[in-house]
Amino acid sequence: VQLATLNWVDWFNKKRVHSALGYVSPFEFEAMYYDKINPLGQVA
Repeated sequence: VQLATLNWVDWFNKKRVHSALGYVSPFEFEAMYYDKINPLGQVA
């Protein structure tokens, strides 16, 4: 049961696409968000 739950959580967070997020996964959306607010090469 634990393995099945872990596999589902991995799919839910990293692989499923979501229409409210522009049909990208929550994982990809979060990565794009952080890239947008702090682009590489920019020092704070």
